[in-house]
Amino acid sequence: MRDLVEIGMGRTARRAYDLDDVEIVPSRRTRSSSVVSTAWQIDAYRFELPLVTHPTDAIVSPGTAVAVGELGGLGVLNAEGLWARHPNVEEAIFRLVRAAEDTEDPTAIVRELQELHSAPIRLDLLTEAIKTVRESGVTVAARVSPQHAAELTPDLLAAGVEILVVQGTIISAEHVQRDAEPLDLKDFIGRLDVPVIAGGVSDYRTAMHLMRTGAAGVIVGHGASRGVTSTDSVLGIGTPMATAIVDAAAARRDYLDETGGRYVHVLADGGMSVSGDIAKAIACGADAVMLGAPLAAASEAPGQGLYWTSAAAHPSLPRSRVALGPDYAVDLKTLLFGPSSDAEGVVNLFGALRRAMAKTGYSDLKEFQRVGLTVRR
Repeated sequence: MRDLVEIGMGRTARRAYDLDDVEIVPSRRTRSSSVVSTAWQIDAYRFELPLVTHPTDAIVSPGTAVAVGELGGLGVLNAEGLWARHPNVEEAIFRLVRAAEDTEDPTAIVRELQELHSAPIRLDLLTEAIKTVRESGVTVAARVSPQHAAELTPDLLAAGVEILVVQGTIISAEHVQRDAEPLDLKDFIGRLDVPVIAGGVSDYRTAMHLMRTGAAGVIVGHGASRGVTSTDSVLGIGTPMATAIVDAAAARRDYLDETGGRYVHVLADGGMSVSGDIAKAIACGADAVMLGAPLAAASEAPGQGLYWTSAAAHPSLPRSRVALGPDYAVDLKTLLFGPSSDAEGVVNLFGALRRAMAKTGYSDLKEFQRVGLTVRR
């Protein structure tokens, strides 16, 4: 039964929960973390770490995409970002850092992002960025928006992209545009030979619709994290992540029954700041997490401590604040696997996930999705 509350005469709303509202319940057994597996597989691609990077230039350059891949995760390039538009991205980021230091004009950095993204996408630059990742031997993934998916995808595939991410703040099975053919995801995905991950969504119905398009994975959420994303403020749209993940996992289960065995992966994107949030997202039913802001602390992150999502550069309605990263930096390997001297859960993100799984007695991610949960309130 849905947990409905009355918000006024004749109007009810469903109660929903964020990751902060839930806790993982220990089971009757524990096990050594050395026998715990955090591996997952989407289509023919296996990863030792349930990590997909949020596709923002703040944390993903071709070099960091390679580094993430070599550590067992999946780095996703933004095919509409700075590396596709500017031959000297370091200079572009220097402009952003300088704008961020303008304390008298807090909107300066968003205007700078908008101006940098007004430059046209150059196929030669995009191809060169993808080539860097491809030649390293790690899996190549790139993100496109629904508006530009049909236009850019042929060139991305020709350059060597192996996993395509079609991501917007909110995405549907059919994206309608004025004076243009709508993007019919089912037809679009059906014509591709690579797995497609699509999102974000926040409810059972939309997740089910995306699964029926043939998507190999569905992104839940829209990259929100404390102090960064302002979609709620600008559009009035929010995603309580625990409930959204559980709903998408329910759609995955029902779609599995509907199709007689086709499994669609659920990726949680947003609401995660510390390692405990990652563990809770998996426990709620996610197969992997799409991390953004927590990776800004990596010394390899190109944003030099700044973090933003791709929505920050929207030409007329930016929906992401540009946040200053933490006042520390650690190398990416340490950030993901430790060791850590920090007791707040911001370093050793996936070492902590392994420990959480071990402490509750689960040996792999799919088993851990069945762990007990409680609600704080």
